[in-house]
Amino acid sequence: LNLSGNTPKTPKILNVLALLLGPRFSTDVVIVETSDHARLSLKLSYNWFFEIDKKNQDQAALLFSVPDFIGDFCKAIASRVRGSVASQSFDHFHKYSADLIRKAVFGADEAGNIRNRFHFKSNNLIITNIDIQSVEPVDQRTRDALQKSVQLAIEITTKSQEATARHEAERREQEAKGRLERQKIDDESEAEKSRKHLLSLQAASAAVESTGTASAEAKARAEAAKIEGESNVTNAKLKAEAQSTKASVQLKILQNEQHTEIAHKCAWNTLEIKKAEELSGIEAQKFKSIVDAIGADTLKRISRAGPEMQAKLLSGLGLKSFMITDGNHPINLFNTAAGLIGNNMSGKGNNEW
Repeated sequence: LNLSGNTPKTPKILNVLALLLGPRFSTDVVIVETSDHARLSLKLSYNWFFEIDKKNQDQAALLFSVPDFIGDFCKAIASRVRGSVASQSFDHFHKYSADLIRKAVFGADEAGNIRNRFHFKSNNLIITNIDIQSVEPVDQRTRDALQKSVQLAIEITTKSQEATARHEAERREQEAKGRLERQKIDDESEAEKSRKHLLSLQAASAAVESTGTASAEAKARAEAAKIEGESNVTNAKLKAEAQSTKASVQLKILQNEQHTEIAHKCAWNTLEIKKAEELSGIEAQKFKSIVDAIGADTLKRISRAGPEMQAKLLSGLGLKSFMITDGNHPINLFNTAAGLIGNNMSGKGNNEW
């Protein structure tokens, strides 16, 4: 096999008798140009191997389908890198060169993540990694500008670090001064608290000294008042007990009187009932004696004497019946019983009143 070799790759440099399946690596130099016309030389190193099934003769035959596979995949990768770099500015490519080159060669999935392999289906060659060894401008002016830019970036970084260090030193100094001032204020506050406590103790001592006698007298008066109050409470309790005893005795006397009076009333009522029963018996016996003495026939004749006399008087007057009324209460004779009017009118024709 005649394979490309050297760096950058030159066709038909290597003459080999055996094809190594890898993994191995190859290095190449690719000239690219950015969108702002900056020409750069990229030195790239590729890791590769052949992914085949050794028992499959068809796959083994694909290994020799591409005579110079090294030159072929180097040209394919270089083409992808040049196309991606051509759409980027120099500053952007200088900052994100690794991601841009890997994305250009391996591509990205739907989530935007860069893949980790590049598969050549013609001979089952797999590119697994790309290492960017160097990025150098081709044009001398661009190289000088880049060097100046790098120096300027270094100076800016150095000044930024110096400013950061200076600001940090100033900040620490201010913090130290603040802690010192705070400690001073805390010390003064503690001293003032101690002075205040001392003054309060002195005032309390003077108050105790000046009010010792008054306090003792006040305690004595309070103790005397307490004893007097306890004595009054004891007397009140004794009086209350005496009143309670007196009330209990009076209540018992009143209950006894009421019981005696109730017993007397009951006896009196019993005698009255007995007396009334005896009187009613006497009256009944008296009435019976009178009735027995007069006789039943006599009483019957006495009870019939009045009506028979009235009937005789009416028959003497020629009246069979009569009714007495006044002008304020007239009688409707048409609504009376038919026997009182109808029978008399049909029998005699004229009423006699």
